[in-house]
Amino acid sequence: MDITEIIGTLAGIFTTIAIIPQIYKALKTQEVKSISPVFLSILLLGVGLWTVYGIIKTDWPIILTNGVSFVLNGLMLAIYLRNCNKDKEASN
Repeated sequence: MDITEIIGTLAGIFTTIAIIPQIYKALKTQEVKSISPVFLSILLLGVGLWTVYGIIKTDWPIILTNGVSFVLNGLMLAIYLRNCNKDKEASN
C-alpha cells in the first residue's frame, strides 16, 4: 500500500466514524431536534453514490468506508425518524 492509498483509507475511516458520536448521543438522549434530516438524506445519497463508484472501479477502500458510512448514516436517519415525533410532543 503506497502513501496515496494510506491517506485515502485514513480519510475514509475518519469520515466514516465521524457520525458515531452523534448516533451515541441520539440513542442516549433520545433527542434529535438539532439534527437535519435533509443533511442526512443528502449525505446518504453521496456516500451511496461513492459506494457505487467504488464498486465500478473495484476500489475496496472506497467500497468499504462508504458502504459502512451509508449504513451508519442510514441508522442516524432512522433514529431521527423514530424520535422526531417525541421531540415535537415534548415541545408542545
